Amino acid sequence: MNEDFLRRAIQLAAVARESGNPPFGSLLVGPGGEVLAEEHNTSVTDADITAHPELKLARWAARELDPATAAGTTMYTSCQPCGMCAGAIARSGLGRVVFALSTEQLLTLKPGGDFPVVPQDGPALFDEARIPVEGYYR
Repeated sequence: MNEDFLRRAIQLAAVARESGNPPFGSLLVGPGGEVLAEEHNTSVTDADITAHPELKLARWAARELDPATAAGTTMYTSCQPCGMCAGAIARSGLGRVVFALSTEQLLTLKPGGDFPVVPQDGPALFDEARIPVEGYYR
């Protein structure tokens, strides 16, 4: 773990807050220790609920890095990634995430706590739903 990279993520979180966005920042460090990309939250200023820095970096990595390089990267982030971002990080093939503030710690600082859980129903219509999917992953 490199505390300087974590401190940079925290600085990026401050930039996000100063610009009117939620205070989160992240950077992606390559296998050789070089900073490949940096992002901060822009969900308010972009009017985009998905504009989290972790998600933006995961998307960038999936587009710009070959799988071996992506697997050798470390994302340093000011706060533990949310479920949306964690899913994108996993799919992008990034190698590791190091965070400064855990979700549990964040919730002690956030009035109202976490987002509500949205009810989900399913599965349903398996025989119909499988048709476009079957064979795709082979």
